[in-house]
Order: sequence, then structure tokens, then C-alpha cells
Amino acid sequence: MNKLCPPVLILAASLVPMSAARASRQQPRVSAERLKQSAPKVFLDCHQCDMDYIRREITFVNFVRDRQTADIHILVTIQLTGSGGREYNLDFIGRNQYSDIRNTLKYVSEPTDSDDAQRRGLVRVLKLGLVPYAARTAVGDFLDINFEKKLPAEVAQDVWNSWVFSVGASGSLSGQEAENFASLNGYLSANRVTPEQKLRLGLSANLNYSKYDLDTGPVTSSTDSESFSGLYVVSLGDHWSAGAWLSTYASTFANISLAVNPAPAVEYDLFNYADSTRKQLRFLYRIGYTYNKYTELTIYNKMSEGVIGETFSVTLEIKQPWGNVSASLSGSNLMSDFSKNRLEFWSGVSLQVLNGLAVSFNGRYARIHDQISLPMAAATEQQILLQNVILPTSYSYGLSVGVSYTFGSIYTNVVNPRFGS
Repeated sequence: MNKLCPPVLILAASLVPMSAARASRQQPRVSAERLKQSAPKVFLDCHQCDMDYIRREITFVNFVRDRQTADIHILVTIQLTGSGGREYNLDFIGRNQYSDIRNTLKYVSEPTDSDDAQRRGLVRVLKLGLVPYAARTAVGDFLDINFEKKLPAEVAQDVWNSWVFSVGASGSLSGQEAENFASLNGYLSANRVTPEQKLRLGLSANLNYSKYDLDTGPVTSSTDSESFSGLYVVSLGDHWSAGAWLSTYASTFANISLAVNPAPAVEYDLFNYADSTRKQLRFLYRIGYTYNKYTELTIYNKMSEGVIGETFSVTLEIKQPWGNVSASLSGSNLMSDFSKNRLEFWSGVSLQVLNGLAVSFNGRYARIHDQISLPMAAATEQQILLQNVILPTSYSYGLSVGVSYTFGSIYTNVVNPRFGS
């Protein structure tokens, strides 16, 4: 069932044009051109919304593709709920003659809702939020508001006690005359999330196999990995949290037959956690013990060892009308040997620079000095080409840059599905 918070009273507000006969009795005749000109211009900032459906269902505003020309900027942020549903936070930001109107609404979908049920619920809340703006224009004279009041449902006992389970498997097979590839993946997760606590448990396994028929004979390669991860977090107020990780891991690629890592941690968010859909600046410190059992002898002449390591990270996430920014800086080291350390930075930035001009940057960089699981035996040329063994390196990086510019008609109300999008 779709919900509009607060859930005690469900306000189902649908805005529909009145019939022509009724409009002629109660309202002066207004041309379609005048209505279109007076309708508010709306920029919907939502990357996961079904825009075609929204434009079809909401016809009393003008949707535009440039936020600079909009009278109303609707910023939609989405985060997963503890049960696996989605929480949509909709910020209605008035501009120009509507600058005095600003509101925030929320729509929450259930994990069992279909895509169609989710988009219908989202459109209902969008219509509700647009009423104050449309009421100031000639369009307001041609809108009806239907109010539906439902009695609160009886509080049902949750037999699952907020637990949500998920299980899945996937496989793939491809090939040609001289090449064959197969992959198998599986996972199981159990999560329990409440405002005060978070518990996430997960198991996963992955197997990859490939075979190449060369002139010198067939060459085969296989890698597999298995992992368990657990996270428990408790709330310590609006800005503080404490918790712990527990993970186990095995990977033929990483030369690890078994790794066990318990690690307590504490986190501070400079902003209130209630604002997490719009902005976060989190500082996290983690310290933990890791026991590694290796598949082959390492470059440090060890088949197993236990180490204590610490990690400190700073993460910034901002979503505003002018764009999105995400960045993280993380440093880690072994307590017994500070020369074995790692420094990682990643960032993604998308900026609306000018009307129609958008620039995006994505990058990551890591300084690596903690590869304690490297096998002593040097990788063969075949292993390097097949990429089935970890290789020594002091750094890794990745970078992407994008620029886009859109111009032409500012209106995007028309939907034409012929021949696809």
C-alpha cells in the first residue's frame, strides 16, 4: 500500500479538469493559449522518475527542461527504507512570483509495490504539492480537489518484527568458437532497520570460469570468492552513531583462503541525520582486528597472520538545485607498521553551470602500500592477461568528465511514444 506521511489520515488529492459544461456555467471562457501561458513552469529534478508518465498525468503545469527558466523547482531525493521500500522527499521551491511558497512533502512506497503503483503514488503527491502554485493562476479556476478520508487501519502485529529477507541467484553463459565464459552468483541478506537501530547481514558467493582455445592448446581460468558481512549501528542522537562490522572473506584472486575482520566504529554527522537526503558531512573512525589465512606464501613469507588496523574517513554528500556533489577521503594503516597504509579519494560532481549547460566530473585515486596478501611467486604472463590474480601496485586511479548542452524549446509537456523514446 502506498503511504503519504503522516499515515494516520491518507489524503488522496487528485486534480482533474472540470467538464466543459460545468466550466461554462461557473467560469469565464479562457482560451487554451492563455491557460498555457499562465500555467506555472516546473522543473522536476528527479533522475529515477518516469517523466513520460508524469507529463501525461499532470497537465495543469508546464514542464520545462531548464531549471533557470522554471517558476517551481521540485527537488526529489530518494532513499531506501528499512523494509526495502522507497522514501521520496519532494522539496517544492518557488521562484519568481512564487518565491514565497516553499514546501516539503514525503511519499513512501512499500517493498511489494509495483513500478506502476510507485509512480501513481508519486504523481498523487506531486499534484498535491503543486496546488498552491496553480491556485495563483487562471489554471486554478479549472481544477477540482477531491478529498478522501479513510479511517486509520488497525495496528497489526508485525510477525516479522521489522526483519526483511532477500535471496537471489544469477548466472550467465556466453561464448564463440574459440572462447567460452560462465559466471554464477548468489546472495542472501537479512536486514532489520528501525529509527534507533540498524542491523544488516549478508552472504554472497561468486564463481567465474573462462576457456580460450589457442593454437598452443586450450587455456582455462577460474576465480571464486565468498563473503559474509554484518553491520550493527545504534543511534546516539541527531548527529552521533556507534556500531560495529564483522566480515569474513575468501578469494582466489586476492590470495586469501580466509579473512576475519571484527571492527567497532563511531560516526559523527555535522548536519542533522534528518537532513540526510539533502546534505551529509560524516566523519567515521573504525579500528579492528583482521586475521588472514593465505592460499599461497606471501611476499612477507607468511601463510597466516593477525593485524590491527584503523581507518578514518570523511564523506560529503550534497544534493541541491544547482547540482550534486559526493566526495570521500579515507585513510587507513596497520597499527604495527604505519608504512603499510592506504589513502583513497573519490568524488562525483554534477553542476548546472548555465542555462542548458551541465558539467560532470567523476574520479578516484588511491595510494596503496598495504598489499600484505601478495603471493611470493611472481604472476605469469598468462595470469596477468587473464586478470585472475592480484598484482602489486602503488596506486590506482580512474577519471571521467562529461559536458552537455541542451537548447531549443523549453517546454517538455508533449509525450510521443512512437518508435520508442
